[in-house]
Amino acid sequence: MQMIAPLHARSPAPFNCRMVLLAYECLCTFEFGTAVEAFGRVDDAFGQPLYDLSVASVEEGVFGAQGGVRLVVDGGLELLDEAGTIVIPGWRSVHEPASDALIAALQKAHRNGTRIVSICAGSFVLGAAGLLDGKRATAHWNSTEILAQRFPQVQVEHGMIYVDEGSIITSAGGAASVDLCLHLIRRDYGIEVANRTARRMVTPPLREGNQAQLIQQPVPQRAAKNLSPLLDDLRNHLNTPLVIDQLARQAGMSRRTFLRRFHDATGTTPGEWMLSVRLEKACALLESGKLSIDQVAEQAGFGSPETLRHHFRQRLNTTPTHWRKAFNERGMVL
Repeated sequence: MQMIAPLHARSPAPFNCRMVLLAYECLCTFEFGTAVEAFGRVDDAFGQPLYDLSVASVEEGVFGAQGGVRLVVDGGLELLDEAGTIVIPGWRSVHEPASDALIAALQKAHRNGTRIVSICAGSFVLGAAGLLDGKRATAHWNSTEILAQRFPQVQVEHGMIYVDEGSIITSAGGAASVDLCLHLIRRDYGIEVANRTARRMVTPPLREGNQAQLIQQPVPQRAAKNLSPLLDDLRNHLNTPLVIDQLARQAGMSRRTFLRRFHDATGTTPGEWMLSVRLEKACALLESGKLSIDQVAEQAGFGSPETLRHHFRQRLNTTPTHWRKAFNERGMVL
């Protein structure tokens, strides 16, 4: 699903669950609160939070956040040294430069293998640190053009909700922070845990679409046909070959209109969308640990274990066997 970056590099090296949220003067409280809600609350099944969460401040002492809030946090930038993941929840302004100390701390963390995640204008901090050079990235739709102009070495994805480049993950603003947080949990702990978190947060576990759906869309004079029943039907029949003309007839559209509407609804083509759905299904089956690789390939719609392994290598940079082993070990630790 091209609303997110192609799934890859989602099975991390030895897992460091220490997560540090960055706080700063004029902190974006929505994005910060979303991260706290997603990562800092106790998981019902494990009886403890999924991450060892702490907050590091760019400034010393008490400082202000948006909405009249004053904050005292766990420490300063020294907390970034031991983090497995650093989250930058927004930034006070795309025109406000990050301090030299923050830039240096992020560069050091990146060299040490720490995963760094940004929400909304946090991408501008990563860009200033040079951590986005040669990578794809996104930000809030109203600032992606500025991001592209300021950092020409970055491949800016203007329509993505979030972009996962393995050790660097960026997202759009506002509610896209929820999508990003669930993606990170899905990447670290699997689909079942991410879905459980989504239910607690009363939000869809995986949104279909991209920022283009949310930007000044005029209300159509005639309601467009809803593709949701068709998408549900495709999810329930993963072994059925995709025949575009047949799908268009089922949706009551011409082939050209169907492809355009499908892209508007999902941000990608039917083939790419179905591949992502099949991969998500395969990951869930592997995490359950109950089926053989052959059975997973069949039930997820890949037909053969060879095809399953091919797409895991191409999209997830791992193998089905290693994926299962990694999540089983993660569950034993918890």
